[in-house]
Amino acid sequence: MEFEPTRAAGLKRLTQFIPSAGDAYANTRNFDDGVPQSGARSNVSQLSPWLHAGLISETEVIEAVLAEHSLETADKFIAEVFWRVYFKGYFEQRPTVWPAYITGRDAAIAALDDNADMAASYTRAINGRTGIQAFDHWARELVSTGYLHNHARMWFASIWIFTLRLDWQLGADFFLQHLIDGDAASNTLSWRWVGGLHTKGKTYLARADNIARFTANQPRGPLRADGLVSEAPALEEADEHARAEIDMPAPALGEASTMALDEPYALILHDEAASHSPLNLSRPPALIVGAARPDARAKARHGIGAAVRTFANGSVNNGAADAAAEYGCAHRMWQSGESLTDIVRQHGINRVALPYIPVGWTRDALWPDITPFAAKGDLITLLSEIDRATWPLAKAGFFGVKKKIGNVLTDIGVHGGQFAA
Repeated sequence: MEFEPTRAAGLKRLTQFIPSAGDAYANTRNFDDGVPQSGARSNVSQLSPWLHAGLISETEVIEAVLAEHSLETADKFIAEVFWRVYFKGYFEQRPTVWPAYITGRDAAIAALDDNADMAASYTRAINGRTGIQAFDHWARELVSTGYLHNHARMWFASIWIFTLRLDWQLGADFFLQHLIDGDAASNTLSWRWVGGLHTKGKTYLARADNIARFTANQPRGPLRADGLVSEAPALEEADEHARAEIDMPAPALGEASTMALDEPYALILHDEAASHSPLNLSRPPALIVGAARPDARAKARHGIGAAVRTFANGSVNNGAADAAAEYGCAHRMWQSGESLTDIVRQHGINRVALPYIPVGWTRDALWPDITPFAAKGDLITLLSEIDRATWPLAKAGFFGVKKKIGNVLTDIGVHGGQFAA
């Protein structure tokens, strides 16, 4: 499937998928049927690239699905949408997980220089030459397409950690290099979950029979996974990532707003919020500033895949142009190394509105230039209502969020009946 970096393409894919979002999705979603000859996979939505880029929103997706399906019928799909929101909320409440990953990743990459055997094993893994057919198939598919089925991601991570005995942080970095929908929270926490760090001591061990069953519809038949370990201890870490309260920004839109958009402001669109449409701004901006930083997502010595860079840059460029056309204002791309303060002042503007940047590389890359505006009270932070309602619930496992999905949807004005627990 070709992922076009536009909001229109994301909405088109959503429309195509909606009829399958109910029982069909629930019954077939775990099957990795391979890359279709043309078009999209029929059993999963493949909406994640557009969701990650903020070209479409989780709320829009849920509303569209509930226009055709009951909440009970579409509960499996809607729960999967909420997993994305949950991971971000959990990440916000565990602010040490991301910097610990960055430190561990850099150390693991450096260690490859001192261990020729490990470096060779790593090179075989990322090039799909391990001799484990299924794993090698997914490694090549990821690099060539920028996408993997979610079940394949779990199997891949399990084989990487427990059978190949490679550092999980190297695997997470490999995913971020090539996944178009690579998300700091979802990617990091999913790898930690497979390894037994997210839910302490509970691992996910890939099994050859399970892989064969759920890849039975591959064009060339089931994928083989010979030689997988059948037992392995969970990973351990020295750090305890204590939970911290989320510092929620004050509402900037609607009746509860304490900082109305009533003065000229520049709207910043970035890798994780590339479209103005889901923001529902009450007042138009005077300037659109696009900031794409895809190269910040992975370790520089490896670089990122062409598909990742193309989609990320295209999303922000297209989003900025669309917003400027919608509001009849100028737009300007903010390149790495440029001063944001200088850019907005050149247009006679002091204030900036920023769609909330979750913990991860986008925040790391942009926040130093945003800080001066925050310090002077000239920063308006825009947080979606679904995030505001869900993140405080993401204190531990997903079940705490899942059982409140119906309440969350009601609270944010999305209705569709009773959610099946």
